[in-house]
Amino acid sequence: MVPVSEDVSETKNLLDKLVVLKLNGGLGTTMGCTGPKSVIEVRDGLTFLDLIVIQIENLNNKYGSKVPLVLMNSFNTHDDTQKIVEKYTNSNVDIHTFNQSKYPRIVADEFVPWPSKGKTDKDGWYPPGHGDVFPALMNSGKLDTFLSQGKEYVFVANSDNLGAIVDLTILKHLIQNKNEYCMEVTPKTLADVKGGTLISYEGKVQLLEIAQVPDEHVNEFKSIEKFKIFNTNNLWINLKAIKKLVEADALKMEIIPNPKEVDGVKVLQLETAVGAAIRFFDNAIGANVPRSRFLPVKASSDLLLVQSDLYTLVDGFVIRNKARTNPSNPSIELGPEFKKVANFLSRFKSIPSIVELDSLKVSGDVWFGSSVVLKGKVTVTAKSGVKLEIPDGAVIENKNINGPEDL
Repeated sequence: MVPVSEDVSETKNLLDKLVVLKLNGGLGTTMGCTGPKSVIEVRDGLTFLDLIVIQIENLNNKYGSKVPLVLMNSFNTHDDTQKIVEKYTNSNVDIHTFNQSKYPRIVADEFVPWPSKGKTDKDGWYPPGHGDVFPALMNSGKLDTFLSQGKEYVFVANSDNLGAIVDLTILKHLIQNKNEYCMEVTPKTLADVKGGTLISYEGKVQLLEIAQVPDEHVNEFKSIEKFKIFNTNNLWINLKAIKKLVEADALKMEIIPNPKEVDGVKVLQLETAVGAAIRFFDNAIGANVPRSRFLPVKASSDLLLVQSDLYTLVDGFVIRNKARTNPSNPSIELGPEFKKVANFLSRFKSIPSIVELDSLKVSGDVWFGSSVVLKGKVTVTAKSGVKLEIPDGAVIENKNINGPEDL
């Protein structure tokens, strides 16, 4: 791909064709937070949403562009998000929100919609996955609005991926080569063995997800030798193409059944994924991007990475520390005591230095003092019923700590 020139007018011209859309339907429940996941504080008191707004505002200020931010909410996040975005009223970013569809959960053993069996509260319903972004964007009227403003492409990404920042080199390539769809992929590591991958099938580029793989082939799918890349869910899609395909009802993505148990009832959620739409678009491509464009925060162990000295925050961008020579991040396993964000924050007086850390495994009732430095391979295990405190300023390198005597 040819990089974009330093010419401000070329950059502005590209930005004027772009809409940024974040998938904002998820709750922070797995991290012990109420409300939308995008309002969890990531770093320096700023939330995912704050960082996204700052990034786009900086682009708009620097180039005189008007890149809008669009949030696709679910009925779980919509009301809260509407209140939260009010705080950005004076920012130099037009913020649009729309709601994705809601579908009735299916009672698994009878194959009937749960609401028709008297389940009238919101637990009877579910948002049907992010594949719904195409009809929902169209039905909201936002798609036509953006087309009438001369917008051409939408950059879609998960709101919890801190690496999903606007990259004009990709946008320029798509416009020049008339690619209607681009999926950013990046090399698989052992941490990503479950990620969906791109395959060529029946003459089309297609997404293959682990849920579609028969049990006897799952290990083969997870092999990083055989399937070397995975989908980051950073996607660039042509707006006119979306309109054409939705109007023709041509987006027939594979349905992924997601079994759940709610209030003791086994239910099915039938979902689709936005990445699976790649095969319906003309000249669709995968772009192999650096790992830095995939920095998702799914658990408190990810928060430890992004709040540490491994990263710095510049203009809303989370930038990796050059002092770390190892291209991959340390592997971090924190026990259930750290699962909720509030507990995670209370157990670290300050976030340890981990620039030279290879792996950390913490189990039991462990508390970290301030200015702790971790290097190499470190495991910290508190014996059952015992509180283990790591003192302020401790430097721990290649050690297994099972009690105060090991410090």
